[in-house]
Amino acid sequence: MASQDWVEKDFYAILGVAKDASDADIKKAYRKLARQYHPDTNAGDAAAEKRFKDISEAYSVLSSPEDRQQYDAIRAMGGGARFAPGAGRGGAGANGGFEDLFGGLFGGGAGARQPQGGGIPPEFADLFGGGFGGGPTGFQRAPQKGSDRTASTTISFAGSIKGTTVSLRESNGNVIDVKIPAGIKDGQKVRQRGKGNVGPAGNGDLIITVNVKPHDFFQRDGDNIRIHVPVTFAEAALGATIEVPTLDGDTVKLRVPAGTPAGRTLRVKGRGVKTSKGTGDLLVTIDVAVPQNLNKEAEEAVKAFAAATSDANPRHDLAAKARL
Repeated sequence: MASQDWVEKDFYAILGVAKDASDADIKKAYRKLARQYHPDTNAGDAAAEKRFKDISEAYSVLSSPEDRQQYDAIRAMGGGARFAPGAGRGGAGANGGFEDLFGGLFGGGAGARQPQGGGIPPEFADLFGGGFGGGPTGFQRAPQKGSDRTASTTISFAGSIKGTTVSLRESNGNVIDVKIPAGIKDGQKVRQRGKGNVGPAGNGDLIITVNVKPHDFFQRDGDNIRIHVPVTFAEAALGATIEVPTLDGDTVKLRVPAGTPAGRTLRVKGRGVKTSKGTGDLLVTIDVAVPQNLNKEAEEAVKAFAAATSDANPRHDLAAKARL
């Protein structure tokens, strides 16, 4: 469509909507008018056919935010401008053509998306019980890729750490094997390309949400792994080297400094979750285990320790801390 057409034709008036009409109002008006003037319901009526083409032409511009913005700008700037006598499209007359004035303003002229024959947009093809793109009033629409499908699966904690493969069964009995990468987090998605719905330009994708079962001992924190490890009072007080389990199934030695309080977290570098972006750490929280049953010798030893440390009061500053 030439820029001159955009000046001469009031697309808002053609659709019977205001210049500030919403996209929904424009679509509603188009649907109503397209039903009324469609050639299938007005066979042999040349006036109705022309009206239908004008309606389709107006909708093709106003339904596109980019084209509508350009159309409004040209209408506002052009006013009643016309091509100079004797000037063809893009040609030069005595005063120059209108398209010469505005053609370069929007990068190659407006209306590049004009449908062939002023036809029905594909989203409204169902209104008239037929297809689109092949008839004299149809759009030439590019083939579309099929839509995506979604699914979900639940895997073990070990599967999320090491990677695994799950099999998803479709309603028709087909089975799709999906590879779950090592290090995947709870709630992350895996895309299986080409396993979605069929389309003229190829299949869509299958998008699987992965849920991970929690573990009784290991707790994931980003790419770090948290664990709680008990130590004896003596180990916490005097210091010790202990062994703690890791994700790999082996153990690693960890030094517990003397005087370590319950709740302190010690870090083992590089023994967390391995992903393509790096490896996290193992975070070990120390729990001081209090013995439940003491034999006579152990009881006497604790009493002796208590007597030797009777001047130590771990609650001496509680009153100051609790003061309002």
